[in-house]
Amino acid sequence: MKKRDILEIKVENMEFGGTGTTVVDGIKLSYKGGIAGQKVKMLVKKVRKTKAEGKILSVLEPAEIETAPTCPHYGICGGCSMLSVPYDEQISIKKNQLIELFNEAGHTEVADIEVLKSPSPYEYKNKMEFTFGDKEKGGELMLGMHAKNSPMSIEYVHSCMIVDEDYRKILVATTEFFRNANLPHYRVLAHEGYLRHLVLRKGKNTGDIQVNIVTTTQLEFDMDTYANMLTKLTLNGEIKGILHTFNDSLSDAVIPEKINLLYGVTDFEDILLDKRFNISPFSFFQTNTHGAEVLYSAVKDMIGDKKDIIFDLYSGTGTIGITVSDKANKIVGIEIIEEAVEAAKENIKKNNITNCEFIAGDVATEVSKISENPELILLDPPRAGIHPKAMGDIISFNSKEILYISCNPKALMNDLKVLKSAGYEIQEVIGVDMFPNSPHVETCVLLSHKKSQASSPSL
Repeated sequence: MKKRDILEIKVENMEFGGTGTTVVDGIKLSYKGGIAGQKVKMLVKKVRKTKAEGKILSVLEPAEIETAPTCPHYGICGGCSMLSVPYDEQISIKKNQLIELFNEAGHTEVADIEVLKSPSPYEYKNKMEFTFGDKEKGGELMLGMHAKNSPMSIEYVHSCMIVDEDYRKILVATTEFFRNANLPHYRVLAHEGYLRHLVLRKGKNTGDIQVNIVTTTQLEFDMDTYANMLTKLTLNGEIKGILHTFNDSLSDAVIPEKINLLYGVTDFEDILLDKRFNISPFSFFQTNTHGAEVLYSAVKDMIGDKKDIIFDLYSGTGTIGITVSDKANKIVGIEIIEEAVEAAKENIKKNNITNCEFIAGDVATEVSKISENPELILLDPPRAGIHPKAMGDIISFNSKEILYISCNPKALMNDLKVLKSAGYEIQEVIGVDMFPNSPHVETCVLLSHKKSQASSPSL
């Protein structure tokens, strides 16, 4: 096996996070994607003594487990990687991958992990960011997702199965409208063009819809005509707001340099476990609303008996703290994004919650200023995990319990080692499938301090 070789191989194993592996000539070849049992055409990108990296060019034969229905975009668009696998089998795969991940990281006390299902593996996404572009250079305007192995090519995902019918109707109507308007899409490499993104959000429990059209300022166009067209669509939900965001940054990300309100209001609402939440255009909200209800119900069960004080660190717009507010006399939340904290404060008022306090600031800085000692600490950090300084301060509180919620279990593994070295022990682990048809899963770990266990009365 040499660099630039083209191989036909079978996917032997699937590791957590969406990495496939195959042993070729005694060398472990790793690559993004792949379902165990598939025969694939592979480009070898790097070769070292004991390991190599590759890239799947095409799937030659499906795996035996690929028996679930798929959309016409599957295998082309990069949005789903496991749509062809029946949902129960997806859960089984994620369960085994999580257990293997814990054990390989040295957490061998974790012998079994229950992975809770999303209420539905289809039409669950409450936020989608679509990109304007073309499938072939100079071709017809497309609006959809970046294609696999061809990031400059856009797949028009008019039949996407992970969003509901309202999303599909708005996507199709938007595409047809701007094709007729004959406006150029933004070309990332040339930094030229007008149409960039369409961001759709929906309150799954309220039906509220927010439409956000993102363009550069390189052209002038009367977007009121676009908004007027959208308001005439027949939808299951109701459009609460239509926004026009201007973004001239060189980054391909949606950066709101200026926002114009074309119709309605800027925010909308959704409900989680009977609590109402205000959602602003760029605030974080769990992408799977009904999956989040499963997650937060599991968190409440793991908290157990009512606590005196709970710290909710990396608290965002306060969704976790507010949904578990009945499990403590007092909740103290810390979040670095000021807009999110202001939203959390509004959400407190909206739900008549009196025992929650949210502080704007960096967790690594703010936790050292708090004199109160929590009985339990809720951790829901970004993908990178917990900053070492913040971890030191978290440990210094000597909280009896820590409940760590992670969207990136690989980062979680290292943080667990630090917590265990400080005297904590893993008591319970569960997974929650917030991201069906993808290789990702949310993971919750309850830890308790050895000292608190020793001081507890024996059963």
